[in-house]
Amino acid sequence: MDTLRNYLGTLSTALQADYAKRAGTTIGYLRKALSKGQRFDGALARRLDEASDGKVSRHDLRPDVFGPAPEPMQ
Repeated sequence: MDTLRNYLGTLSTALQADYAKRAGTTIGYLRKALSKGQRFDGALARRLDEASDGKVSRHDLRPDVFGPAPEPMQ
């Protein structure tokens, strides 16, 4: 969740709303989920990852579903 919180902090309000829309949700829902510590379902975690071009990792949001983040290639 910290990854998502940090990523949103780098975006303007308009870009936050656009990001949420591209992920199929709303910024209001994301803010509420962050404040309550809710877990996202696997599909939303995947869409958040894809909409951020990997800056918000699905592995960080749901390691129980996607496993730990893969090690970077050398």
